[in-house]
Amino acid sequence: MNEAVAFKAKDYKNDVEPIWCPGCGDFGDLAAFTQALASMQLDPKDICIVSGIGCSGRFSHFIRSYAYHTAHGRALPTAIGVKAANPKLHVFVVGGDGDGFSIGGGHIPHAARRNADITYMIIDNGIYGLTKGQVSPTSPMGMVSGTTPFGLEDPPLDPLPMLLSYGVTFIARGFSSDVKQVAKLLQEAVAHKGFSIVHLVSPCPTFNQVITFDFMKQRVAPIPDDHDPSSIDAAFRLALNHDRFYTGVFYRTNLPTMEEKLESQRRMTMDREPRSLEKLFQLF
Repeated sequence: MNEAVAFKAKDYKNDVEPIWCPGCGDFGDLAAFTQALASMQLDPKDICIVSGIGCSGRFSHFIRSYAYHTAHGRALPTAIGVKAANPKLHVFVVGGDGDGFSIGGGHIPHAARRNADITYMIIDNGIYGLTKGQVSPTSPMGMVSGTTPFGLEDPPLDPLPMLLSYGVTFIARGFSSDVKQVAKLLQEAVAHKGFSIVHLVSPCPTFNQVITFDFMKQRVAPIPDDHDPSSIDAAFRLALNHDRFYTGVFYRTNLPTMEEKLESQRRMTMDREPRSLEKLFQLF
């Protein structure tokens, strides 16, 4: 951080205007993100945002930082590569439910195994909004769309239990309408050493008429104060309780990070006696 500069939320926005539909939940997530950056006083030159394809994939275009808009479903491995190349960067991944749970879903368990110190914002609107309203992995059963004219017959994925079973070391969930809480969750995620995921339900008023702001506001409730986020059993009980839509930190634990493991390997390599080229060629 540059001690001579006090960054405000507006300082993290560039001149590119968001092109989301009016009323899109992504506006709240963007506001929360810049507020979180300002609260942490992160220098834009120390930030890299990697995004995928979809409405939320445009996220990286609107922030004054390093950015990488990559292929559909490939934001997470790209971000891991960025972090491995420059561990000093604060690396954020931003993508939607299609990008994260469909084509890119296979990357999450392996990112959890590596436990890279990056923060993944999964902005979930339960629909493919950018391509005009096809069902996504988190669309509710019965939803009528261009790809399901008789109603969706497949059950939706349940993100929180999935993430818990993968071993992600920090898992939180927020609602884009509550900008203050989302900003706080993002700060906690960045402070965590290891792979952190903040799952954000972000209604799409244009194409998803089921998961609306009114629908969510009737169901959202903060995680009870007596919840122990170090208990994975307690986290599973909350995640599997569908009577209420709990928001807050579900789970956190400390495990060796990818960066620590890479540094350990580097030190072991440096400690070994270097071999001359002549000795090396004798091995073949």
